[in-house]
Amino acid sequence: MSLRTRRYFGVTVLVLALSACGSQLDPGTVARVNDGPGGSGDGGGAAGAPVAGDGGGTAGDPAAAGGDGGTSGSGSGTGTTGGSGGSGGGGTGGSPTTGKGAAAGGVKAGSCDGFKNQKGITDKTITLANVADLSGPVPGIFEASQQATRAYVEYFNSQGTICGRKLELVNLDSRADAGADQQAYTKACDQAFAAIGSMGAFDSGGAGVAQSCGLPDIRAAMTTPERAGCSTCFGVYSIRPNLIADSGPRWLAKTYPDAVKNVGVLYINGGAAPINAKSQAAAWGKMGWSIKYTQGIDVAEFNFAPYVQQMKDKGIKMVVYTGPYQNTVKLQQAMQQQGYKPDVFMQDPTVYDQRYVQQAGPLAEGTIVYSTTDLFENKNNPEIQLYLSWLQQVKPGAIPNFYGLFSWSAARLFVEQAVALGGNLSRASLVAAVKKVNSWTGNGAHTAMRVGTAQTPPCQKIIQYKGGRWQQISPGAWLCGGVVNSGVGG
Repeated sequence: MSLRTRRYFGVTVLVLALSACGSQLDPGTVARVNDGPGGSGDGGGAAGAPVAGDGGGTAGDPAAAGGDGGTSGSGSGTGTTGGSGGSGGGGTGGSPTTGKGAAAGGVKAGSCDGFKNQKGITDKTITLANVADLSGPVPGIFEASQQATRAYVEYFNSQGTICGRKLELVNLDSRADAGADQQAYTKACDQAFAAIGSMGAFDSGGAGVAQSCGLPDIRAAMTTPERAGCSTCFGVYSIRPNLIADSGPRWLAKTYPDAVKNVGVLYINGGAAPINAKSQAAAWGKMGWSIKYTQGIDVAEFNFAPYVQQMKDKGIKMVVYTGPYQNTVKLQQAMQQQGYKPDVFMQDPTVYDQRYVQQAGPLAEGTIVYSTTDLFENKNNPEIQLYLSWLQQVKPGAIPNFYGLFSWSAARLFVEQAVALGGNLSRASLVAAVKKVNSWTGNGAHTAMRVGTAQTPPCQKIIQYKGGRWQQISPGAWLCGGVVNSGVGG
């Protein structure tokens, strides 16, 4: 297996697709998807998005000094965001029209000389596709990715154009099915210039199709080796499963020295969860942790009591769980019923979801998460607040999450690269440009991601649900270090 085919997303997406629930799906959304251009709906352009200012890499992030991997410059070139000096050229009230927070990211716009219409590009529009699991076993599972992509498209269109062309979004439904993903990408190849912000549990189906037509596919994340093997596909959440960041684990070891000597690792027995949990356990062992209990749990399991009893018998002081938040709640309920309270309860970033808090209630208190994104609660992060504001404009009441934020970031990455290319924009040139992006923070929304080389980022932050809200408990903007090769899943 080649190096590139090993680059796939290190989170339990398959399990989430089988187990998650609580969709906020608009009844009209599934009816609209797969129907071609115009699926982006009627949102957008409303006033009220907050001022995002200049943004940029967060202090402590490797990208802080060098920017986000795009081309630096004024961003006021012909055919991009309109005007200079804040006039905005149609920008929405409150939305930044210059600088890194602007929809074009403050990049230096390439000359539009020689710009050619091509597949998905006409005199007036650049058509983009978003492919996400909307229907299927769990309706709306990755609806947040489609909402976020739509939000960025609306945001960009409120400010300007790319060489005189507005963006148009085609929503396609991969239905948590590899065959449906293949069908959706066949349509994307025929109708769209590129795909942005896509997210699917079974994304292997469209991998070969995207590569064969040269379609740039800038995704939220990649979930299968087949997708990672696609030379025109990129995951903004870039992870290699055998490479584990050491910064968070080393901070936890200093903060909870007794707990990391008595660790229990549990995971759902499905999808990417087993390989990720085993890889983490192996890497943490190399960092000095003592893993005394490792256990997979079947997806359909309803009785968590035996696992809790085993952890009690082994004196486990730190429980690390990988799986959907619904089962997190079941595990925590079983722990409560047996009077078992470890010093530390930690989970992967997918549990950072308001629906988990709603289901868990008081049981959520104290839950720790290792995260590569900033907090939605951070009012001082202009990019996060921009995402939240525009998300509500396109879908009032929508719940932001991990996948949605990376889809928003993927859309921004496309826009910045396309603006910089100007008249040189083509499918091939876009793919070549994205391959060079290896310090992408999405304007400070997340830690620097090595999108072009798909390697695990070395920075994390530790957050905790405490006192009725999520808050960061690790120091500084980010904990940064190196990565450890676990020897598992490489």
